[in-house]
Amino acid sequence: MSQTPFKDHFSGHADTYRQARPIYPSAFLMALCQSAPGRDCCWDVGCGNGQASVLLAGWFRTVIATDPSSTQIANAEAMPNIDYRVEPAEQSSLADRSVDFISVAQAYHWFDHDRFAREVRRVAKPGGVIAAYGYRHTQIAPDIDAWVAELYEPVLGADWPPERRHVDAALLDLPFPFRPISVPAHSLTLSWTVDQFLGYLESWSAMQRYRKRTGTDPLATRAPALRAMWGNGPRDVQWDLFARVGVVD
Repeated sequence: MSQTPFKDHFSGHADTYRQARPIYPSAFLMALCQSAPGRDCCWDVGCGNGQASVLLAGWFRTVIATDPSSTQIANAEAMPNIDYRVEPAEQSSLADRSVDFISVAQAYHWFDHDRFAREVRRVAKPGGVIAAYGYRHTQIAPDIDAWVAELYEPVLGADWPPERRHVDAALLDLPFPFRPISVPAHSLTLSWTVDQFLGYLESWSAMQRYRKRTGTDPLATRAPALRAMWGNGPRDVQWDLFARVGVVD
């Protein structure tokens, strides 16, 4: 069987990604996994640097966290009950019918969905649950939101991978062949300084691609305007969270 090509947009700045990305609220992850048939084994697919894996390790006896990027895995936080493995989502080393809950945090849009669905059905226990989830644009204040929107599309639009549009659509435009489970709406709010927010922007894959393509820094001339709007001290930064959750029949 041929392997799906690995689209690696994050290994080149894995440490920046680890430090700058927001962490999912515990209540949100609990809402996603509460319908799982047990708490024995969780598969965190496309785990990146393991931000979700570490939280899930508090609820499952074992978390098997996989990502095709060895660089991302090298930046992950080690825990006794997390087994990190470098391997693709579509062809894992997990045993048949061994997994209670399958977590896909901000990664489902990268997969070969037909092949991944077959792999999910192979490894899931009867009644196993899968959740594909993530976050979209920040909400801070109207003037700052407009500044971010201009950076996101007119400036960086050509440098976003095409799969990014699926995140903007909350994954609703992708196949999800599992029996749906409704979950309540959640959001994430963090109190950040302007430098923390700029660090988050640095973690965008399009930012890295723009710099490589043009040899220039899109923030160099734009950051002063953001700093002026931000003012002194922290601001609340909010993300609306989305999730597609289903039972693996």
